[in-house]
Amino acid sequence: MKREEFLKRGLGSLGLFAVIPALTACLKDEVNASTNTTTSTVTSDPTTTPSSCSVTNSETEGPFPTKSPADYVIQNIVSDRKGTPLTVKIYIRNVNDSCAIIKDAIVDIWHCDAAGLYSEYGGTGMQSVNLTSVHFLRGRQSTDANGMAAWTSIYPGWYSGRAPHIHVHVYNSAGKSLLVTQIAFPEDVSKTVYAQGVYASHGQADTSNAKDNVFGDGVTNEMSTVTGNTTDGYVLTHTIFVKG
Repeated sequence: MKREEFLKRGLGSLGLFAVIPALTACLKDEVNASTNTTTSTVTSDPTTTPSSCSVTNSETEGPFPTKSPADYVIQNIVSDRKGTPLTVKIYIRNVNDSCAIIKDAIVDIWHCDAAGLYSEYGGTGMQSVNLTSVHFLRGRQSTDANGMAAWTSIYPGWYSGRAPHIHVHVYNSAGKSLLVTQIAFPEDVSKTVYAQGVYASHGQADTSNAKDNVFGDGVTNEMSTVTGNTTDGYVLTHTIFVKG
């Protein structure tokens, strides 16, 4: 099946869907922001084949996966959410091919907003606010010739019991699931973001990476590289290794 056809049809028997047009430009946080630059200590050069090549940890999709991911083939996933701008760049590499990049891999991401809320869910349990009819901060992209898929988003917030994170589901170009995983954030960057803007009223995350029930076994191959500042926004770069 051609990649373009799969993107429209989604997985299994989802049927044909229209591609949602690109959303408006990413919103700047409207509250006072620091100009201090914060950079994580983790480094990554996705243009260079890494010396170590092992499959990224498989993790749970969590309670809020995208219900119809083929509906959201969009690059700008901000929608109406306020927050510090975040550009997400994810590279996909194949451990079965000497860690070569994978072109045309299909990548879904989703994460919560500044208040720790997910779209498409709510009204009971973990998320008392009902957001079942909205679809912010969810998107599907395909990797380019450099093995990269990219999105315009905002820095994720947090909710009780979880450290800040992004969910990722990777498929090959034919739609075969290769890996479900999560991306962790450097705690120094998160502390800077959560001290300002629309994040400040929610406060600092109550769970560290080390105490998180997903990342508690280590974040060596799930930790992102995040550069930037709260005024201009941040760029997240992360490489995910799969058996292609």
